[in-house]
Amino acid sequence: MKKIPILASITLLACSSHIVQAEESLSVKIKRLTMETANKIATEAMLACRKKGIQVTATVVDKHGLVQAIARDTLAPHVSLRISKMKAYTATNFTANTSQLSRQAGSPIGRVPGLVMSDGGVIISAGGTVYGAVGVSGAPSGKTDEECAQAGIDSMIDDLEMAE
Repeated sequence: MKKIPILASITLLACSSHIVQAEESLSVKIKRLTMETANKIATEAMLACRKKGIQVTATVVDKHGLVQAIARDTLAPHVSLRISKMKAYTATNFTANTSQLSRQAGSPIGRVPGLVMSDGGVIISAGGTVYGAVGVSGAPSGKTDEECAQAGIDSMIDDLEMAE
């Protein structure tokens, strides 16, 4: 059996430990929208629908589905608060716009409490990072809800892209 000098053993151990740390981090960085950014997205989404003569609620959630901002227009239906949150929550949990989930709506997944798989939930992503989603509810059609949600995101997308 070949003996390795103690100094060489310590050096080898330290080097292998450094390699493991470089490959396997002990923590993760999570990028989040600031409160101001989330508020601007929600407000701009709500205002986009107001320009069409429609009163809605827009809710922004983080990538875990937790509410960051809500903008509810004066006469938006009360139920739009809950539905906008559920649309945003669904989009971020599936990392997909809710308009892309209509096929799953009739499946057992579509019947999970808290999920809404109708148009109006849009992912917020920039520079390869998913920040969360915005959900809009209150328009006569989900297509209009989605257009307004996208308008909210578009109001900040250039700044988010530049921040990367």
